[in-house]
Amino acid sequence: MPLHLGIDASTQSMSAVLIDAERPECALCESVNFERELPQYGTSAGAVAEEENPLEVWSYPLMWLDALDMLMLKLARRANLAEVVSVSGDGQQHASVWLNTPDAFLGLDPSKSLSQNLRPHLSRTRSPIWLDASTKEECAEMAAAAGGDERVLQKTGSVMTERFTGAQMRKIFKREPDVWRATRRIHLNSSFLCSALCGSDAPVDFGDGAGMNLMNLSSLSWDADMLGACAPNAGEKLPKLAPSSTVAGCVCEYFQKKYGFSKGVKVAIFTGDNPSSLVGSGDSSAGRATVSLGTSDTFFCALEKFSAAENAHIFGNPSGGFMGLVCFRNGSLARERLKDSLGIDWNFFDGSFESYEPRADSKFILPFYADETSPKLRATAPAFFGFERPPEKIETVRAFIEGQCFNMFLQAQRLGGRPGKITLTGGASKSEAIAQCLADVFEAEIFTISGSVNSAALGAAMRAAQWGGEESLEKLEAAFCKKSRFKSPRKEAARAYEKKIPEFAKLLEAAAKDK
Repeated sequence: MPLHLGIDASTQSMSAVLIDAERPECALCESVNFERELPQYGTSAGAVAEEENPLEVWSYPLMWLDALDMLMLKLARRANLAEVVSVSGDGQQHASVWLNTPDAFLGLDPSKSLSQNLRPHLSRTRSPIWLDASTKEECAEMAAAAGGDERVLQKTGSVMTERFTGAQMRKIFKREPDVWRATRRIHLNSSFLCSALCGSDAPVDFGDGAGMNLMNLSSLSWDADMLGACAPNAGEKLPKLAPSSTVAGCVCEYFQKKYGFSKGVKVAIFTGDNPSSLVGSGDSSAGRATVSLGTSDTFFCALEKFSAAENAHIFGNPSGGFMGLVCFRNGSLARERLKDSLGIDWNFFDGSFESYEPRADSKFILPFYADETSPKLRATAPAFFGFERPPEKIETVRAFIEGQCFNMFLQAQRLGGRPGKITLTGGASKSEAIAQCLADVFEAEIFTISGSVNSAALGAAMRAAQWGGEESLEKLEAAFCKKSRFKSPRKEAARAYEKKIPEFAKLLEAAAKDK
């Protein structure tokens, strides 16, 4: 039977899911962990921060290429890749790759690695990624030049955002003029890897392109005002934009000779990891929401129409229409720091809500170890309020989880509506404590997807099957997005939280004003 391959290039790893639309139980998964399996790049959780300026964070496109080679080798050892008929993928959003030519992907030599092939064509060896928060000045400059924050929001679906590619481009134009002059193509992580698979310059899709503050969501094209506010000739350096249904080309000879792919394997253009997770969680149609609990936490839902929302982001939906998203920088990494600081294990953390009945008291933790993006505020450690004495470990864990869920609820409200059903994905999606707290705060049924398949990689494989293999989305969702009810809201807990959340909102607003 024909196989469909999905590739997810996330922050900490690169993963693959190989599916057969007729035999969903036979999905094959593989992964490459950047820190553990590619230690030569010196990343921590897939990233590197500048010692003198920790707001500047990057990763390495050459590492991503080495990971793609390594991932293909692992897959080839476990499956006959000649049976693959379509491929698609996704990449961590907002990561940019800088090349000295748009023709870098032509004629890749199978006797060399991908990184050896493409190293000479990099005009910059570092890729700014979503954890970077060093472009405050550039965001202000671009917003002013484009007519103000509200106009930028109405055009691009987001206010000027430090991690977004537009501000990163302006920063490099200003501070590294030699790099700017040498650069002829600026790809996103997603379009870069898609280009490598095709052996040609691939487009940016509407889902990932919207995460740049450069794309007009009404016209679905690069916005002239935003490009002008970014840097001279910015538009000339960007790939074309295209719908997520676009087939960019076929898997190139490099992968045919090296890993056994057949000729004519279609490659549907890649999207961002969050839009891909929307598909992989089975929530790409309106009426549901997905919460991804990963390196960053994200709340996202399908939207039929483009409508800008403060503190939220609007992207293209790979299944058509749009998606609303709120990203929280203090996600799993913050939870891990809390766990380590308390000297507890994950069993203690995840069991903290067992037999716990929330009260409408005034005890809160603002759960931020690092500067937050939603809402925008500065932080270096969690802030405690209302505790008369140092809280016990279990109290700290509970208040911290509640703080994360309260903040997510407040920011998600800006997208409109209150979902009755939420799908949890990501590394922490099996946490009993987080799931119960979300159920009570949102008063929503919480579901998980059956099995342990990476939702972004699965979404990529489903998109490959849909756009490259002509399978229907409905059939794919029924086969691969089976869900299990995980937690239900508790009436008394929900009533307690209804009273607490407005008070938390005031603390949050005061902290944001102090940014």
